[in-house]
Amino acid sequence: MSRKKVGVLISGRGSNLSALIEAARDPNYPADIVGVLSNKAAAPGLATAAHEGIATASLAQSKFPSREMFEDTMTQVLESWEVDIVCLAGFMRVLGEDFVSHWQGRLINIHPSLLPAYRGLDTHARALADGATEHGCTVHFVTLGLDEGPAILQARVPVLAGDTPETLSARVLVEEHRLYPQALAKLARGEVTI
Repeated sequence: MSRKKVGVLISGRGSNLSALIEAARDPNYPADIVGVLSNKAAAPGLATAAHEGIATASLAQSKFPSREMFEDTMTQVLESWEVDIVCLAGFMRVLGEDFVSHWQGRLINIHPSLLPAYRGLDTHARALADGATEHGCTVHFVTLGLDEGPAILQARVPVLAGDTPETLSARVLVEEHRLYPQALAKLARGEVTI
């Protein structure tokens, strides 16, 4: 079995990165995490990856004259790792047209809501403010519209009486860590396309 090579983009601790690394330890898993790229040099997820022997790189967008040049350099790094698929795992930048087009159909993200509900930030607080009875997460293909790409998989959690954004987030995160490796496996096996 030839495993797809995966690059992961992060901005922080990368808890979903850890879930993907854990899944890829299984030799029968159809994807291998070969590199982790962050837009923040201090992102704890870089240390996690390095500890696992995975290639790492960090690029600060502020060091580039334009977003296009920053994203072109990200693509060069990913291609140097011979990446087949790119996973966003808490990468807190909106990606531009050239990058999204280049990786179209091979670029996925996990979002902490049941898309199309609650695109963007502060999803847990917004769900609670709306009196939602269920919430969850979505793995989706990345397209130019923010959190608008087709869903691959979703997981639902009930909203409980007394929930705060923090308690709801913690329950959704458990599902994210289960769902993301499943969705990546489906893409790596060719079971889903955009």
